[in-house]
Amino acid sequence: MEPIDIVGKAKEDASLPKGYLIAATMTKIIKEMLPPDVRVARDTQDLLIECCVEFINLISSESNEVCGREDKRTIAPEHVLKALEVLGFGDYIQEVYAAYEQHKLETMETVRGGKCTNRAEMTEEEALAEQQRMFAEARARMNGVANVGKQAEVDPSLEAKS
Repeated sequence: MEPIDIVGKAKEDASLPKGYLIAATMTKIIKEMLPPDVRVARDTQDLLIECCVEFINLISSESNEVCGREDKRTIAPEHVLKALEVLGFGDYIQEVYAAYEQHKLETMETVRGGKCTNRAEMTEEEALAEQQRMFAEARARMNGVANVGKQAEVDPSLEAKS
């Protein structure tokens, strides 16, 4: 019998991809959040990634239930915000909503400015740089930095691997 998670799928079917981009980005975030003299074991990094997967599963499942109680078929941002509240993460709602609003603004600016790019056509390096930029912006918002630049610092060790 396969282990089943909260959304009813087999564990291996419901996990984030552990490919190069996800692992490299998570490792970079972990290193940036800790003092420079602290090292993190590989199994600890894997555990942190698994915690992220479980958190996403939990929020997704509760969002789905909130959506269902409203007789809706599509999970909307307000369902996710309600799920955070129901699950006891109400303290994060304001920050999550602010990040969502910022994302909407950036998306509109990109489409209006004619900069809309087909992400499927991005090279791996371009996708990694874009992902790192978005994580840097989210991290800055989380840390209360008012103006976040569009250009995120790219980890030179990741560029060397490409």
